[in-house]
Amino acid sequence: MKIHRKTRIAPFIPINSMSDIAFLLLIFIMLISLINYKKVIKIDYPEAEYKETTQADKNFEIWIDYDGVIYYKGYIIDTPTLEEKIVDAITKDPKTRIHIIADKNTKYKNVNGVIEILKLLQHRAVSLVVKGN
Repeated sequence: MKIHRKTRIAPFIPINSMSDIAFLLLIFIMLISLINYKKVIKIDYPEAEYKETTQADKNFEIWIDYDGVIYYKGYIIDTPTLEEKIVDAITKDPKTRIHIIADKNTKYKNVNGVIEILKLLQHRAVSLVVKGN
């Protein structure tokens, strides 16, 4: 009696699916990077003779465009809501520095409205952001 042995097939790694996996990983990384995308309002920065750099980890940024529209985190915000957000940020961390980033051609009354809110809250850690080098 003769016993027939089956011939073994060498292990095979499908390389065709590797390109699919790489493509899916690329899409995943692109989507994740868009989630952390910070909206920036287009403004023309003012210039200053003397500049001081502040820490970047505890900043509360308020943007004011040419027309006097106030933005917080890239979204339009009204004055009472802005006041609530500032109070929340200050109560969480009293060392929070407020950055006012206003267009150089905006009217002073638009910036003064935000400064008046900060005066009422008696918050003194305020910076007016200017064009960097």
